[in-house]
Amino acid sequence: MQYSTLGSSNEKVSRVCLGTMTWGIQNTQQDANEQIELALAAGINFIDTAEMYPVPPTEATYGHTETIIGHWLAANPKRRKEFVLATKIAGAGFSYLRDGAPISGETVIQAVDASLKRLQTDYIDLFQLHWPNRVSPHFGKHWPGQISFSQTQTVDEKQQMLEILQALDDCIKAGKIRFCGLSDDTPWGINTYLQLSEKHSLPKMVSIQNEFNLLHSKDWPYLIENCVRENVAYLPWSPLAGGALSGKYLNEQRPAGSRWTLVQRNGLFRHTPMSEKAIARYVDLAAAHNMTPSQLALVWCDQIEGVTSTIIGATSMSQLKENIAAFAMSLSPKAKSDINMALREFPVPF
Repeated sequence: MQYSTLGSSNEKVSRVCLGTMTWGIQNTQQDANEQIELALAAGINFIDTAEMYPVPPTEATYGHTETIIGHWLAANPKRRKEFVLATKIAGAGFSYLRDGAPISGETVIQAVDASLKRLQTDYIDLFQLHWPNRVSPHFGKHWPGQISFSQTQTVDEKQQMLEILQALDDCIKAGKIRFCGLSDDTPWGINTYLQLSEKHSLPKMVSIQNEFNLLHSKDWPYLIENCVRENVAYLPWSPLAGGALSGKYLNEQRPAGSRWTLVQRNGLFRHTPMSEKAIARYVDLAAAHNMTPSQLALVWCDQIEGVTSTIIGATSMSQLKENIAAFAMSLSPKAKSDINMALREFPVPF
C-alpha cells in the first residue's frame, strides 16, 4: 500500500480510502466488520463516513453507518489509532436533521457531538462539510446555466464560512476533531476558507472530496491545480460513477441489490445515452488491457497528479478485493493513450 500526506495536516493516509455509505442498507454490521478487517489488513488506514449515511438517506436510517462503525470501535477499542477516521456534517435539505438548517457554527457543534456519540470515539480525525450552504455545481448540476452564483450575497456567504471555521476551531481546541475539510465545493470555496483561516488565525481546510471519475473529470485541471498549489488533499469520491463504470448497468441491467435499484435522492443523473456509450468503450478498453472495468477506472483515478486518496466502496468482499487490487496496478503507455482518446470523445457524458 502506498501513502500520501493529507494536505497541510502532515498526516499520512493510504492511497485507498474505505468508503462506507452502503453500510446500513446494502451491508450489515457483519459485512462492515469484514470490510474493515480486510481493509486494515491490506494497509488501508483511512475510513470515510458521514452522518447522513447510509444512502439513499432516510429519516429511518440516518446515522446508521456511523453507528455501525461505532459498534466495531467499541469491540476493538485498542485499534482506534490504526486508521484516520473521517466523517461529514450534512447541509440543509433534511427536515428530520436539525429541522433542515444549513451548516452554521451552532450546527457544527451539534453534529460533531452527535457523530462522536454514534462512532463511540473520543475524537474524529477529519471532520468535513458535506456540501456548502450555497448551491454548488455537483450532482449533475455542472452544465452552464443550471445554477446561479448570484442568488446569494458574497458577504453573507463569507460570514457563514467564518462562523463555521470558528466553531471548527472550538472543536479542535476541545480535542473533538483534529482536522477539517470540504466536500462538493469549488475553487472559490477552497480559497475563501483558506483566506479566512489566514486572516483570522483559524484552522485550514486540509482536504476536499469531490466526484471524480472517467465520466466526470471536470475538476482536472483547474480545481486540482488549486489543491496542489495550496496543499489541500484531493479525495475523489465515486471513482466508479456510482458503480456505472463497472459495466454492470449496461443495456438497462439492474442487478439485484445494486445501488441503481434503490431510489436515489438526485435520481440516476449519470444514466444518459452518452454515458452508456462511454462506459461500453471503457469496458472494452479494460478487457484489452487485462483489467476489470472497475480496476481500469480506479487505476486511472489513482495515477492522476494531485489525487491524494481515492474513496472506494463495495457491497461484497469480492468487489472490495477487486477494487483494492487495482491500486497495485499501473497503466501502460498504450492504455493511457486509449483512455485519453475516449476522454476526448466523451468529455462530459452526463
